Amino acid sequence: MLQISRSLVQNFSLMESSRKTVSDQAMEAEWEEIQAAQQEPTLFQPLYRRYYEAMFRFVYRRTNDEQITADLVSQVFLKAMQKLQGYQFKGVPFSAWLYRIASNQVAQHFRNTKKNRMVSIENHNLTELAEEIKPEDNQHLKDLLIESLKDLKPIELSLIELRFFEQRPFKEIADILDITESNAKVKTYRILEKMKKIISKKMK
Repeated sequence: MLQISRSLVQNFSLMESSRKTVSDQAMEAEWEEIQAAQQEPTLFQPLYRRYYEAMFRFVYRRTNDEQITADLVSQVFLKAMQKLQGYQFKGVPFSAWLYRIASNQVAQHFRNTKKNRMVSIENHNLTELAEEIKPEDNQHLKDLLIESLKDLKPIELSLIELRFFEQRPFKEIADILDITESNAKVKTYRILEKMKKIISKKMK
């Protein structure tokens, strides 16, 4: 089950920051930090401080609950520390690995609790998605669009969230989902086609 939130709490909206492409040099420097943390766990602290806020935003958009988010983010970093020895640099930002752990923790939480899965949507992002489905901006279409999200599989919903509601580039989506960039684009196109069919049935 899904629960749709048309806007986020103001404080967390303000936490959003512009995303910048991570340079190869920055990733290599971070890999050295990770290797040091693999040898000495206390050196994980700089990585924790760097990514805590981003992980909190990511999880909060999917729970809309501060306490649950704090608990899940703690689990994310605990899992990251437990698995850090097995982490290998593959030419993508360390954050992609953390987002993957966070996605799994959120999914596990909703499987265990059987509570409604939150999808946070801001109106301008919904408009952009509506234009991909049908280039006519009307409220009825947006309502049907929200309803169609409930018919998507979890992985399909995640891709739509990352692309349209969080405005992430395909390269970052691919890194987070551990797929190729071209595969991310193809999957998105197929999901949009699926949503069009769902909406067409609902309009009859």
